[in-house]
Amino acid sequence: MHVTRQRREDSRQSASALVRGRRARIVLASTAALVVAGSAVEAYASTVGFGDQQVGTEYSSGIQVSDNQVVKPIGDRLLTQLGKFMGSTVSADGRYLAATSNDRSISVQIFDLQTYKLIWTVGSAASANQKVSDNTVGQEGPTYSPDGKFLWVPQATGLTRYAVNPDGTLGAATKVDIPTVDGAKALTGKAAFSPDGSKLYAAVNGQNRVVLIDPVAGTVTQSWAVGTAPRQLALVGDKLYVSNEGGRSAEPGETTINSYGTEVPADGRLGTSTTGTLSVIDTSKPAAQVRSISVGLHPTAMHAAGKALFVTNTFDDSVSVLDTDSDKVVQTISTQPWKGSDVGYQPNGVTLTPDGHLLVTLGRANAVAVYRYHGDPQEPVSFVGLLPTDYYPTELASVGGQVVVTNTRGIDARGPLLTFKQGPGTSPATGHGTHGTTASLTRFTLPSDKQIEETSATVFAQNGWGDSDTDVKVATGNRQKAVPVPRRIGDPSTIKHVFVLVKENRTYDQVYGDDARGNGDATLAQFGRTVTPNQHALARQFGLYDNTYDVGTNSAEGHNWLMQGDNPEYTESSAGEYTRSYDTEDDVLGHQRSGFLWTAAQAAGKTARNFGEFMAWENKPAGATWQKYYCAAQSVEHGGDPGQLVDPSLRLDVQSPIPSLNAISNHESPMFDTNIPDVYRHQIWKQEFAKNGPANLNMMWLSSDHTGGAPDARAQVADGDLAVGRIVDEISHSAYWKDSAIFVVEDDSQNGADHVDGHRAPIQVISPYAAHGKVVSTYYSQISMIRTIEQILGAQPLNQKVAAASPMFDAFQSTPDYTPFTALPNEVPLTEGVATPPACGPDTLGQTGAAAQAVNANVAAETAVPESQKPVAAAWGRWKESQRLSGNGAVADFANPEQMNRFTWYQAHGWKTPYPGDGKVLAPSEVPGANLPPAEND
Repeated sequence: MHVTRQRREDSRQSASALVRGRRARIVLASTAALVVAGSAVEAYASTVGFGDQQVGTEYSSGIQVSDNQVVKPIGDRLLTQLGKFMGSTVSADGRYLAATSNDRSISVQIFDLQTYKLIWTVGSAASANQKVSDNTVGQEGPTYSPDGKFLWVPQATGLTRYAVNPDGTLGAATKVDIPTVDGAKALTGKAAFSPDGSKLYAAVNGQNRVVLIDPVAGTVTQSWAVGTAPRQLALVGDKLYVSNEGGRSAEPGETTINSYGTEVPADGRLGTSTTGTLSVIDTSKPAAQVRSISVGLHPTAMHAAGKALFVTNTFDDSVSVLDTDSDKVVQTISTQPWKGSDVGYQPNGVTLTPDGHLLVTLGRANAVAVYRYHGDPQEPVSFVGLLPTDYYPTELASVGGQVVVTNTRGIDARGPLLTFKQGPGTSPATGHGTHGTTASLTRFTLPSDKQIEETSATVFAQNGWGDSDTDVKVATGNRQKAVPVPRRIGDPSTIKHVFVLVKENRTYDQVYGDDARGNGDATLAQFGRTVTPNQHALARQFGLYDNTYDVGTNSAEGHNWLMQGDNPEYTESSAGEYTRSYDTEDDVLGHQRSGFLWTAAQAAGKTARNFGEFMAWENKPAGATWQKYYCAAQSVEHGGDPGQLVDPSLRLDVQSPIPSLNAISNHESPMFDTNIPDVYRHQIWKQEFAKNGPANLNMMWLSSDHTGGAPDARAQVADGDLAVGRIVDEISHSAYWKDSAIFVVEDDSQNGADHVDGHRAPIQVISPYAAHGKVVSTYYSQISMIRTIEQILGAQPLNQKVAAASPMFDAFQSTPDYTPFTALPNEVPLTEGVATPPACGPDTLGQTGAAAQAVNANVAAETAVPESQKPVAAAWGRWKESQRLSGNGAVADFANPEQMNRFTWYQAHGWKTPYPGDGKVLAPSEVPGANLPPAEND
């Protein structure tokens, strides 16, 4: 891997759109490009205005969602509870809208825009009107043929062509395969027809090419190499424009980082991509060389009108305007409406209305930005204002005098209640879950320009882009007295060392539902006090947070929210396949241009150290089992030689392709691996902590409570709890305790039920300055936590989401309480459910003699496999080996959710008890839904 600096367009001036009715001005950036600019409010945070609102509840201002926003869209909402939308298209006659979707076993939904109703569904779910086995869908939406008789849906290995019936429903399906090349699947992007419908072009995203398909025969007849990760196509005359999200090909000796097998030009410190391009194919001369045009970072959506081609640069927060006569970028439109940050609005859809309004969806702002286009691509556009949408708009279309917006996440995870089973000592729990995803269409008649200007204030309020005197400001004057969380970035904090402990997948109710002090449901507490005694004791000593939310649906999103303060559009749009990448640790296209939590801390002059979080490659020795790691940790805990932790038979060599992360990481500390106990992770950290002390920012991945390793679910959650207790014990009894703060957070909360919302999670704040003994019911999220950490360290917010978030002021007190925490012993044996006992013996909970024998007997009785069930248990053992739960290449949440739930249940019940709702113990192949794509769910 080479090292270089990130490309930035120095000539382009940073600009912000206007709010509250003030008109924009145009600033000349160069002779070739123009930037829309204007005045804006100061960089103050105001999500404190959300008070104690709960996610999923509708207030006068709108419905609170999990990412520090409320949604109350303009126009009419049509909600669907059949998963989140991935892309959409409107038929040529404007009658029907086809949307691809994901997360609820429905891959295609058809809407009649005249009646404004859902009329047809395709998928593997029992409720689907039309059954298919392949639910994968690409990053871009489907395509209707010009005559409306066929619908083409992009998928992982090609496209599926559906006949369209006269009533808009779908008929026979024909698969058009695009073969895998050098191990890379097609991962088909957008398809586009020639005007007469005789030719179909398709972006083959995974293979960096565009193909020509005979739409009748369904055969590929031509192929062109283009840039990296092509997304959308736009045909203007004989020229086919292709948006290449990963930009141009790398040049010899250039810094590169991988994305799905392609080396992408990259920044050598931040690990972000540095180019974005359009490829231009001359369809009249198929053998002609493909040309390339530079645009902004991550070009995605395109819209052609007259001589203009509008291109959304999703990571640059801008729109390039191309003159298709000269094929030059003649205007660059800023889509950064708030002065608080120029990063993170994610423009991802664009269209032009018949009356000349240019509309751009800002996915992460839940808004449509409206501009006046004057008919000439070289004449500067003028900003009009913002219109509110539902959660994460992605595409929009002008249809019959109205605008129709496709909103990926609708009103958040407010779909059907979900049931979670977790093994002995727990009852099946039914409640809200993060995979109860929704989506929506919103439609409206475009208001007058004056009304649009006035509506901008609503969008500002919904995003927390405020300017109140009580909000957080950047320090510019005299430095203030040190406090735990300064009100101004750069003012001193009493806290010098921050620890971030990242756990896996639990909801608030699942852990703390049995704590009567908070808003919990004890019936959903599957891992209550008996399983998590340390977390319960920590919550009593340092505070209980019963209104704090994880934002992501799953791990792929969750670690991004924590390490980047956002989930980039690339990951949002990849959820229909998760083939280019799942977690984006080893995918340069999943990294925002402003960097990560650790680079923000370093830019503020602080040190950082990492123990496994966001790492990509484990390099685990062959034969290194859970049992061996457990025994090494147990031995060291009881005074054994710490050297055995890194014996060659166990020693890891964990690496990251992101240079700045690799440089600060302990390479012996495990990343995600369910077959390495968290008590081992604690020991690796402890040895370094005792020798070198902490950095200013310390990050650690504790993944045992994900479950799926050798022990059963209860034992793995108990292992994670014990590791947390021991880490806090170590810090709180050290010289660093007086100026430390520890944040304990789940990456996501997807594998549990909650009576308030599936995103509600068991976040903890532990410090002498923590709000001891209190129940904190203020609305907070992971974004609030990241803002708090940056505020303490004096770091600039990573993006507009973090900049708008109010720090967790209610989590801290001004007078310190230096009382340390002493870890409690686990009450569930850490070896419960382990088929092969470790050489050092099973966990006896500290008991000896007859008491220890009783513990072992109870565990053995619970987990013993009857002779009659050994064949099915062996089948599950073979299944487990292919689920990437541990070892090199381990991936969080890889396993099929229906199979994973049953495996956990059977393992914990000794293969004797059928999974609730089943008539018998099933083999992996007998599980309903076993053929569903696995990675979207846990």
